[in-house]
Amino acid sequence: MTQSDKQQHKQSFKDDFLNRINGIKMTRWIRFSIVAVLFIAWMIWLGEWWPAIFLVLLFDIYITGYIPFTWWKKSKNKTVRSVMSWVDAIVYALILVYFVFSFVGQNYQIPSSSLEKTLLTGDYLWVNKITYGPRVPMTPVHFPLVHNTLPIINTKSYLDHPSVGYRRLNGLRSVESGDIVVFNFPAGDTVATRFESSPEYYDILVDRYGRDRLHKDKNTFGDIIYRPVDRRQNFVKRAVGLPGERIRIVNDTIYINGVAQPMPKNVQFNYIVALSSPLSPEMIYDLGIAEGDCEDINAGLTAIDRANLLTWMPRADINSHFYAMPMTEAMIETLNTKGMIKDMIKTSALIAPGTQGAYLYPKGIAADWSLSNYGGDEGLLIPAKGLTIPLNETTWATYHRAIRNYEGHHDAYIRDGIVYIDGKPADSYTFDMDYYFMMGDNRDNSQDSRFWGFVPEDHIVGTPVFVLISFDKDRSIFNGGIRWNRILRDANPDK
Repeated sequence: MTQSDKQQHKQSFKDDFLNRINGIKMTRWIRFSIVAVLFIAWMIWLGEWWPAIFLVLLFDIYITGYIPFTWWKKSKNKTVRSVMSWVDAIVYALILVYFVFSFVGQNYQIPSSSLEKTLLTGDYLWVNKITYGPRVPMTPVHFPLVHNTLPIINTKSYLDHPSVGYRRLNGLRSVESGDIVVFNFPAGDTVATRFESSPEYYDILVDRYGRDRLHKDKNTFGDIIYRPVDRRQNFVKRAVGLPGERIRIVNDTIYINGVAQPMPKNVQFNYIVALSSPLSPEMIYDLGIAEGDCEDINAGLTAIDRANLLTWMPRADINSHFYAMPMTEAMIETLNTKGMIKDMIKTSALIAPGTQGAYLYPKGIAADWSLSNYGGDEGLLIPAKGLTIPLNETTWATYHRAIRNYEGHHDAYIRDGIVYIDGKPADSYTFDMDYYFMMGDNRDNSQDSRFWGFVPEDHIVGTPVFVLISFDKDRSIFNGGIRWNRILRDANPDK
């Protein structure tokens, strides 16, 4: 190409560029300006400027149109135009959903009763990610409308690579005591795919069946896979212990650094209750107890069982109707007002001391602990960023999962009483992250930190702000299946 041809080509491109710009309607300039301002604001929040290259793409999409994204609009085939218009709309919607779900918030379903009666099974929540600051997606290539598995085809909804390290954008505040928090299940890093939604997570399965059987018996357990942090199962609990605090539970009361904490309004415990008359299904429903949680135990009681119960509940008698069920203080008051309670006792009082500790965290340390009395005499120290602990057999048993699994020192172990970090002997360790102690309000029916330990800061997703809608699984849609009184209700009335 001669110099003259080059100049002519350059002039031709300039003229074409100006013609394209001059031909754009003001409404499209406004749309581009709004999108560009939002994109630049997002870059400032992100603290990265390399995405600015996409501003050129946005300018072409809205203004110049050199890349023929909308080629289908000029097609003479009506079917092509119709199909591609839907594809175009869906792609735009998915991109918008991706950014909203990643950096603003997303919906979340309550799958279990661990936070009853604050949050109910069947509640759909809006989870705010801005409060604590959203995490930059660690697995950025993922389908935005599902968590980790595509329905029907039952395959992963994300790509393991590329992946990025943990980073959280600036939020409004940190996690506070009493916050209800959505987080990724820390012990869900390794999963047996057929048990992923079960309370029996990988470590429990290993203890029960052995590692070899888990990895060989795919018909029973499925594949054994690793989940990245942001693709692990979502849990929702209440933050009861913060980084650097010592937590202790004495007779169901939580003590933080030796100070007793108030009970959440809707906290509930399991009871054996002796009633003057049986409970009808409607009475159970009005109390707010799920059908499966209220057990009429009269039929299964032998004469000896009944006599034993009466030794625990002297105000009851042989004509009492016995139930096992979880109750809040408000439920107890309702039944007392009706004059129905003859006597009652917490189920935990009937459990022999030392029988729960084998299942609690940390193993080997919690042998004489229970759900109601936890943390020992001094309380369990919750790790905090910058906190240094001595390393010995006791602290290793308590913190080795945080050191190995959460902070990435995979070559860490203990041998002959000496702890090795990255293959080298170490007598102390300084934590890189903050950690939290999470518990459910349904204290005796909650798989929480008392079983599997601390929640690292990089697992925090956000905090629920309100209930979008709520469905009662025990009722039909036309018979109370939709809990209308919970729509747009505050998801954490205790705060």
